[in-house]
Amino acid sequence: MNRARRMWKALEPFHAVTYFAPETRQATDALGLKGGWMSYFGCRAAPLGAVGPEIVSSVFYNFHPAMVARSLPDAWTYATPAQLLDARLGAVDNAVRRLSGTPPYQTVWSSGVFDRAAELARRAAELAPTAGRVLAAANAALEWPTEPHLVLWHATTILRESRGDGHVAALVAAGLSPCQALVTISAAGGPAKEVFQVNRRWSDDEWAAASDDLRERGLLDGSGALTADGIALRQQVEDTTDALADQGWRALGDVLSTELHELVHPLSAVLMADGLIPADNPMALRWD
Repeated sequence: MNRARRMWKALEPFHAVTYFAPETRQATDALGLKGGWMSYFGCRAAPLGAVGPEIVSSVFYNFHPAMVARSLPDAWTYATPAQLLDARLGAVDNAVRRLSGTPPYQTVWSSGVFDRAAELARRAAELAPTAGRVLAAANAALEWPTEPHLVLWHATTILRESRGDGHVAALVAAGLSPCQALVTISAAGGPAKEVFQVNRRWSDDEWAAASDDLRERGLLDGSGALTADGIALRQQVEDTTDALADQGWRALGDVLSTELHELVHPLSAVLMADGLIPADNPMALRWD
């Protein structure tokens, strides 16, 4: 596994606490938001300001626009972006404090680990590219928190959005529409069509139309499996994503990147093993 992908795998679960810890939903429910998806879209889009569903559909890329429109702009009528930024940070703070005091987390989550990991992750986040990367730039523009575990979380958020923005650029360059991105990753062994349809809301007809176009391009065969060209294109997307994400890690250097990996990987491994962050869920890892 190359450096950029290894670091993503290590850091992503800690960022994903934002969306899977119950504290986030509790915080957004208290503000009046309706349901988990409004909470997700509101919290993740909040750094952009009170933008409309068209912009969020564009930068998030793989969600059906109608799904986004069910949550935005309505979310802003219950809470301002600033309130949601405070809510998500407070929720992560409460979640990490709760988890760090209970087995199995307390054996690997110590203040010393957070102090050094936060220092290194912030340095990495400040080196991560943001030019042409809207979500990364929006999060990087926010004020840094002061507590080490929140510094680590904010850094992982900038790093994952920087990688994600680059991934979207790779998909666009490959000529894969939002729905086609999901069709191809599912065909490559990712989550099944049914999982993506529940979490991204593309209809059977839209999925079929995307698949038909991929067959015409020689990327899918008659059974829905990737052809050799399809496999090569998916690999090109992943390689481009890694290459674009590696810009920041190259600047940080192998020694410090490895040290950060060794500090954070045990934390993320516990999150995954304990089941807080589901492994086969489109919200947990960027399969798209």
